[in-house]
Amino acid sequence: MRISLSQFARIGKWSKQYANLPERYIERAMNQVYWKNPKGPQYKPNAVIQRKKFYFGVHRPWTMEFKDENQPGRYHPKVFVEPVKDWSYFRGDRVEVLVGKDKGKQGIVKSVIEERNWVIVEGLNCKLKNLGKNERRNFEGVYVQQEQPLLVTNEVALVDPSDLQATPFEWRFTEQGDKVRVSLRTGRIIPIPKSVEETIDYKSKSTYKEQSKDTTADVASEITFEPKLCTFEMDIMDEMGIKEDRLPPKTYWY
Repeated sequence: MRISLSQFARIGKWSKQYANLPERYIERAMNQVYWKNPKGPQYKPNAVIQRKKFYFGVHRPWTMEFKDENQPGRYHPKVFVEPVKDWSYFRGDRVEVLVGKDKGKQGIVKSVIEERNWVIVEGLNCKLKNLGKNERRNFEGVYVQQEQPLLVTNEVALVDPSDLQATPFEWRFTEQGDKVRVSLRTGRIIPIPKSVEETIDYKSKSTYKEQSKDTTADVASEITFEPKLCTFEMDIMDEMGIKEDRLPPKTYWY
């Protein structure tokens, strides 16, 4: 089954964690409302017409470049993407390029774009891009190298850290119940890099120092709600020791 990307607007889990931004901010940054009911009493229900089909490229949905690619009235051709059930490539992984001029070279995954099944490998699969060209001022611009995305399905392969060779792999469970990646060639575990936890705000969760105004982890993880099949009034009666002995009168519906 193939799903059109224009109808499959999801935010990649690992790319969103790297930004360390709340979900409501991302929804507000992507929101494009074309028309909605004016303020005041209306005789018809609230109607909002907003854009739901977005084009996902190498820019993240909360950036100005993403807004420029998805300006009102601008549409791109549909891109068909087959979603990966178990995402297996993360920031910091060592991969080998299988196509292009850098075929056979190895590099570190710089960023992950899960919406398009892409990874960007640091220093590989680059192309020259002209920046700042201006014919009126007779300026030819400056050429810079930019890494281009690679498909995780057939353009890159994960490298086994035991012998630094590309290998197929699969997800398995250990005796402790942990889900790990295992090389099919050597049978060794390919660990998930620690850089997955890194964000743009602080290096990693383990190195973050709690501040005086922060809610401690023990308080945040404490479970204070127990679901029960009772109403709010019933909870109050139980806490105050009130017992209801009255029998409700019979009611009849005609």
